[in-house]
Amino acid sequence: MEILGGIFLVLSFSVILIYLLIMILSALEMRDHRRKNRFADYQDIITSPIAPGVSILAPAYNEGETIVQNVKSLLSLHYGKFEVIVINDGSKDDTLNKLISAFEMEVTDFAYFEEIDAEPVRGIYKSRNRSYNRLIVIDKENGGKADALNAGINVSSKELLACIDVDCILSNESITRMVRPFMEETNRKVIAVGGVIGIANNCDVQDGTVTKYRVPTTLLGRFQVIEYCRAFLMGRMAWTRLNGLMLISGAFGFFKRDLVVEVGGYFPKTVGEDMELVVRMRRYMEERNIPYKVSFVPDPLCWTEVPEREDILSRQRNRWIRGTIETLQLHRVIRLNPSYGIMGVLSYPYWNVFEKMAPVLELLGLIYTLVLIIIGDFSAFYFIALFVVLYLLSILVSSFSILYEQISYNNYKDRKDLNKLLMTVFLEPILIHPKIVYWGLGGHWDFIKGKGGWGNMIRAGFKKSEDKKNMEPNTVNS
Repeated sequence: MEILGGIFLVLSFSVILIYLLIMILSALEMRDHRRKNRFADYQDIITSPIAPGVSILAPAYNEGETIVQNVKSLLSLHYGKFEVIVINDGSKDDTLNKLISAFEMEVTDFAYFEEIDAEPVRGIYKSRNRSYNRLIVIDKENGGKADALNAGINVSSKELLACIDVDCILSNESITRMVRPFMEETNRKVIAVGGVIGIANNCDVQDGTVTKYRVPTTLLGRFQVIEYCRAFLMGRMAWTRLNGLMLISGAFGFFKRDLVVEVGGYFPKTVGEDMELVVRMRRYMEERNIPYKVSFVPDPLCWTEVPEREDILSRQRNRWIRGTIETLQLHRVIRLNPSYGIMGVLSYPYWNVFEKMAPVLELLGLIYTLVLIIIGDFSAFYFIALFVVLYLLSILVSSFSILYEQISYNNYKDRKDLNKLLMTVFLEPILIHPKIVYWGLGGHWDFIKGKGGWGNMIRAGFKKSEDKKNMEPNTVNS
């Protein structure tokens, strides 16, 4: 029991130390980013002859309710050389028919070279209208998101791949800001760039742009605002400074096409295809001793809708933990292996202990505490002291993540919104975190049972500022 107590004490203080380091590293990285970009003129990139071309890949499954507006938004992005490739992944609704009708599409004799394995393609569509000459629509058999992206890669013709969720809202400057890291580095090859994902629940959206920011109306929604700020503005900024970033969000990420093809594209047999691809690309570079970097742009360039119902959020977190476990299992050769640099000796151990095993360790800590109470060896003083320290650490980290957002972007200008977020900071460790742990344990259990798939994701739709009307919910299951 004393040995177990020592282990849990070491883990507790490790958490404290790691989060303090993350706060420092992310603050330094954010400072450098703001200094470097204070006088940047992104318009020059749009017209630059050396700017890389971008293929935007947007898988779609049963997106008939919003597909037309979303594609129009993508076609209106400000950039010189880009194409939009929508992959209809065997939708059972009218997604394909709406695309054909709205954009005057027709089947073409497109040369489809299958560099990466994917489910059969039924047809490739281009528009008769020259206004939509950037748009390509692929109709294929259902194979899931990773398989749909692989089909899009086979059709793509540009130097960079922008892999997004079709229902996301992108800033007009999103491409110019995301391609800049690829153009800046001279001594290292930038293989991937991630961006911040903002939460658009309860925000006003007009013509594919967020026009007014508000925090979500539910506690679960506000919790995710704080969580996303912690993850993107702190966690990923810190790992970027160390060049140890192992995850780029599947909702918004840019990749070097030649390297993605070289490593075999997305792996369709995992629900964590975004993380798995980044790790595989990094392994490829490390094993060949090629200097490289995985970069991150901390600007609010992409917004998405997050689940505000517990049943939907639980399925999402279950999927996230399963994807993490699958990726770490597939690439366990890099574990504590100095041959893989920072990824092997720092990133992988961190993800293995503090992401993958976090729910299990918290459960074991709870069981250990109950055993101590039963055998009469429980010290209330030390338990309360440790609980208070960890609770205050949680409040400190979450508060600083909100501070980073306000200093950098100041999106939430209404003081009432800030008050709601700060109240959520105090409530999250008590009301929300136990549920996250429980859902994470469910992900571990489902992984052991061999459960796969994404599950259903119900979206309510974004609030349009011109009419404030709610859209009918639509279900996505790929």
